[in-house]
Amino acid sequence: MKSVNAIRMLGMAQINKANSGHPGMVLGASPMAYELFKNHLNITPDYPNWYNRDRFILAAGHGSSMLYALLHLTGFDLSMDDLKGFRQMDSKTPGHPEYKHTEGIDATSGPLGQGIAMGVGMALAETVMANKYNKDITLFDYYTYVLCGDGDLQEGVTQEAMSFAGHNGINKLVVLYDSNDIQLDGGVSLAQSEDVKGKYEAMNWHYQLVSDGNDLLAIGEAIRKAKETDKPSIIEIKTIIGFGSKLAGDSASHGSPLGNDLTNELRKVLDWEYDDFEVPSDVYSDFQEIKSRGNKGYVKSVDNFKMYQEKYPELFAELNSELETPLMKFDNDLNEATRVSSGKTIDLISKEIPYFIGGSADLTKSTKAKGADGDFSKENRSGRNINYGVREHAMGAIANGITLTGMKTFTGAFFVFSDYMKPAMRMASLMNIPTTFVFTHDSVAVGEDGPTHEPVEQLAGIRAIPNMNVIRPANAHETAAAWKIAVDSDATPTTLVFTRQNLLNNSYSTYENVLKGAYIISSENKKLDGILLAAGSEVNLAIESQKVLLSEGIDVRVVSIPSMFMFDKQTEDYKEEVLPNVPTLAMEMGSAMGWYKYTKNILSIDEFGASAPGPLVVDKYGFNVDNVVKTFKNIL
Repeated sequence: MKSVNAIRMLGMAQINKANSGHPGMVLGASPMAYELFKNHLNITPDYPNWYNRDRFILAAGHGSSMLYALLHLTGFDLSMDDLKGFRQMDSKTPGHPEYKHTEGIDATSGPLGQGIAMGVGMALAETVMANKYNKDITLFDYYTYVLCGDGDLQEGVTQEAMSFAGHNGINKLVVLYDSNDIQLDGGVSLAQSEDVKGKYEAMNWHYQLVSDGNDLLAIGEAIRKAKETDKPSIIEIKTIIGFGSKLAGDSASHGSPLGNDLTNELRKVLDWEYDDFEVPSDVYSDFQEIKSRGNKGYVKSVDNFKMYQEKYPELFAELNSELETPLMKFDNDLNEATRVSSGKTIDLISKEIPYFIGGSADLTKSTKAKGADGDFSKENRSGRNINYGVREHAMGAIANGITLTGMKTFTGAFFVFSDYMKPAMRMASLMNIPTTFVFTHDSVAVGEDGPTHEPVEQLAGIRAIPNMNVIRPANAHETAAAWKIAVDSDATPTTLVFTRQNLLNNSYSTYENVLKGAYIISSENKKLDGILLAAGSEVNLAIESQKVLLSEGIDVRVVSIPSMFMFDKQTEDYKEEVLPNVPTLAMEMGSAMGWYKYTKNILSIDEFGASAPGPLVVDKYGFNVDNVVKTFKNIL
């Protein structure tokens, strides 16, 4: 157990130095983490981003000091000084693991539940890629491992994701459950009393119990058995939170540093004779076996790719080339809902990019967000349409897991239910990964379904997420451009917001214009008296209002702003060219928040909608030509 205790004590040293962290899990879960890394996980610090490596997600991200200790001992680019910088400004060791911030981290974690759902996505991606590309030569056969705690399994997103994984038989997924019966407020019994085994077996998961969390042999045997099943696997490992310390078994050990006195007592219990941040050479030698095994796996993988290139050159080229995202072409006089234009665009992209996959939360017929080649299932691993069921939150997080493997993916839902997905969308932005989130039924124009289904505050909320590109197209051309921008992105997630109602196309809506975020879609005639600024379906309304204003001698231009995110990144000269300092009326069927940086004059909806035919609801809130003309005249 010397190497296990090295992990424990490095974890304690980090937490004590920072005077911040979570010692309980580190002391309890280090044996299972060590066993996984030492004898099972196929990774190497020499090639940390090797595609066919195993993936590991510490879903319970508060145990980060344990993971940083493991990565340091394994030889990743994480020095002892980096460990000493735990939870400090600009360090490589933030409070919770962050993707691409620290070498060896496969996913950002911390918000409980996200990690398991992302693990489902990673394992799903392996299933799809293995089915498509593995022949007599194996290219893809990695496993995804997730280490979680009681809190993860209490989250709704976890239950959604595990139900989905069990139904679809996503078997190269192994969850190690740190079952210590304690959480922050006290015993787990305060919050749950279910039959864990019965619950997950009912979800079509393979369940095992390891009764002693310090029994490395039993943990190792359970992991081996998990890899033999055709189901996703959960291994419940009974541990003691704060093991070895005077706070063992006590919720007080969850989130507060032990301090020097209790840590020194722990040293005696663990028979650890070394100082803080001191590790004996034989422990480092022990961990070298991980790199040795990983390097052998890497060499085998490279050899397989070389043989594959010779035997299957077309498939190899498909895998190793940057496939160009096509730009869908539409007729200039087209009049159709942007959700329909989006569906057509998805079909085209699916034909050109074989690793483009996605689906909807039981709304395929409504959102038109449907993948190609049939439905993904246990019987059809070739299907690229994912039936997520009514599991919006898991859908978003699973999609992030798919994206983390390098595949291109999208989700589909009604816009008002983006609220169910917000944590996953925020995680995509935080990780700088290009997941595409598709939403339809984008305003009160939904009509009869009423305010429960009519988004109002959602656009403002999602636009407020840092690094999230929200694109609300005004027509089919803008829709095609939006999809190309989304799929071409490599570090920014995209939210695409489409209409249920038909919109007229416009020849000025070129890809180049949309790429700038905002552009003049209908120019003034001579002298610029003002601007009508709009997004989405309101652009059509602005153009119709422009005609009336011009007939009354008021010369305005219409500016379409499909993406505030992209427009705000343009040069000051371009922004001044499009939106000079003249009377400007912005209009959008949603919250006014976010528009004030462009103008103080906003026609918006800052209350809930109503149940009635869509055109009547739209008219009720003043989104008609007469009111736009009247409102603009009032600001002159």
